[in-house]
Amino acid sequence: MKLTFKILVAVILLSIVSYGQKTELTLEDAVMGQYRQFRPQSLAMFSWVPNTDCYTYLESYQKLMKASVKNTEAKEILSIQQLNTALDAELNWFSGFEWKNENEFWVNNGLKFYSYNTVDEKGKLIHDLDDSAENTTFHNGTEHLAFTKNNNVYIHSAKGEEITVTENEDENIVSGQAIARSEFGITNGLFWSPDGSALAFYQKDETDVANYPLLDNTKTPGELMLIKYPMTGQKSEKPKVGIYNIATKKTVFISPREGEDNYLTNLSWTPDNKYVLIAEVNRDQDHYWLNVFDATTGAFVRTLLEESNDKWVEPEHKAFFPNKTSNDFVWISEKSGFNNLYYYDFKGNLIKQLTNHEFVVKDIIGERNGSIYYTTTGENPLETNVYSVNLKGKVKILTRANGTHSIDISSDGKYFHDHFSNHKVPSKDWIINAKGLIVEKLMESPNLLADYKIGTAEIGSITAKDGTKLYTRLIKPSDFDPNKKYPVLVYVYGGPHAQLITDSWLGGASLWMYWMAEQGYLVFTVDNRGSGERGFAFESQIHRQCGTVEMEDQISGVDYLKSLPYVDGERLAVHGWSYGGFMTTSLMLRNAGVFQVGVAGGPVTDWKFYEAMYGERYMDRPKQNPKGYEKASLMTHAQNLEGSLLLIHGTVDDVVVMQHNLALVQRFVEVGKQMDFFPYPMHKHNVRGKDRVHLMTKVLEYVIEKNK
Repeated sequence: MKLTFKILVAVILLSIVSYGQKTELTLEDAVMGQYRQFRPQSLAMFSWVPNTDCYTYLESYQKLMKASVKNTEAKEILSIQQLNTALDAELNWFSGFEWKNENEFWVNNGLKFYSYNTVDEKGKLIHDLDDSAENTTFHNGTEHLAFTKNNNVYIHSAKGEEITVTENEDENIVSGQAIARSEFGITNGLFWSPDGSALAFYQKDETDVANYPLLDNTKTPGELMLIKYPMTGQKSEKPKVGIYNIATKKTVFISPREGEDNYLTNLSWTPDNKYVLIAEVNRDQDHYWLNVFDATTGAFVRTLLEESNDKWVEPEHKAFFPNKTSNDFVWISEKSGFNNLYYYDFKGNLIKQLTNHEFVVKDIIGERNGSIYYTTTGENPLETNVYSVNLKGKVKILTRANGTHSIDISSDGKYFHDHFSNHKVPSKDWIINAKGLIVEKLMESPNLLADYKIGTAEIGSITAKDGTKLYTRLIKPSDFDPNKKYPVLVYVYGGPHAQLITDSWLGGASLWMYWMAEQGYLVFTVDNRGSGERGFAFESQIHRQCGTVEMEDQISGVDYLKSLPYVDGERLAVHGWSYGGFMTTSLMLRNAGVFQVGVAGGPVTDWKFYEAMYGERYMDRPKQNPKGYEKASLMTHAQNLEGSLLLIHGTVDDVVVMQHNLALVQRFVEVGKQMDFFPYPMHKHNVRGKDRVHLMTKVLEYVIEKNK
């Protein structure tokens, strides 16, 4: 009896201890699970049903659920299995889902496009393309489909007719794809007119662009894969915009007016289908013109506005038309120092500056009932909020909770799906009204990491040498002891358009950083001057001197770390990729001895090897800025290396080509400096998929081993 009682007590105590214990987070789970099993729960693929207060979302990406503002108890409409049966399809999920009207929706897998009616429970195949089709662009009104094959453009009409738009046999002429290496906000190359009667498309002539060789080591013998890569100061692509008229079967072309290798960007159609607006940016990227062209003839009509800046201009948003019956438009400009909204008539006269924010406007979401909705940081640059403004300039904030928000607007503009997270909240889905008041709280995700040993991220700030406020993030282990001395891994990017620290779940950090903290490290990040979402004055300080003020701010971060009693200032490591790889290596060479270990992935090592579109914006051309290029080149500082440095590169990187790292390795050999190098065969600019576990294991084990 006594023995039984003792056993019972032991079992209870063991249960209590086991219940209180938390699971160790593995590096593989941290790398592969952040956007899988640890991704906060939300209403996936939320969509408003047109002309109703109903909405749909996906459950497990396999079931289409429907509810309404008045009745939020969702019911299943159909499963993916039922949809496949009705369509005689093999869809894995509701990919490409979009409502056509109150009862019908579209889905596609990129090659096969379907419509389905939820009332009669029937659907049909609209388009069926072969595997060679790419860049598919669907027009909702006509159900025409534009796409590319190799370097040419085609249209598949809703009636099944295939139309050949371009027939260029010269591989140097590329049509229908993104141009300018996807800079200036360019993400695609096909643009339907509002009524679907015409198709505009980008075309680039790469005849004068140098071929760059990448090695396919999977072949026996290995084969060279040639890409076009215009390096800074070298010959670049020559762009055009083609406009194909379906009725006349004719194409007209628009070329740059101020220089043949200028950039054509921010293409938009006017609501009346008669005109195309295009922003032309000069090669030096210090001047642009917003021009109007006749869509039928391609003739230049007029310049609506132009801007210049002695550092750079960077239009990234096409004209927005708030009224479907007017060609008056809203333009996003950074001329005040921050992106703001300006309302112009179609003659180019400024009607009204709609916003005068001293914070960054990010993008326009849409218009409802005379109000334009747009995303912006708001007063806190770590957040993403949604504001509205009417055409008289009356501004309102829609999102009230702190954090990072995304919004879906109902067709009547009465309701908004607000999905957001912040530093303390994994994810919430609310329905709010036009005043920003909560109508319904639909979902709040639990913390899916609650049962794992995971530390904390502290968001703070330091002051740069010029007095600028810089935001910081410090990740500590779950068993942090302020009486201990901890080594630190500094994670850095530091370049334009990037913001590593945000008021969002996990503080914007990758989950592997929390794993690293559990290994007895502090993981620190500072968003230096030159990084994104802080306005032109903050970002443009890097002009003609990349790697200078950024490093100054990173060293200010180091000074802050060394002021903390629990930091071991003799065991500092730094890691970053791409611009962060450039920063990592720069810190190891231009501030030698500060960091004991560095791991640089895909680094820019000399800006003369980098692409013209990005490199010339920030550094000008090599002949225009020889001293700046020499100072920023890591070849110039290779002899200064102290400590351990690991360089990593994907062997078929087509963004930061491998020549960057190979040239630096060669320079290290020449000056007699030892370092480590690791290639990832057949990977591009970053290491994706399951191999990313290998990458992060390589990076972090190197830091831990070399930073003892």
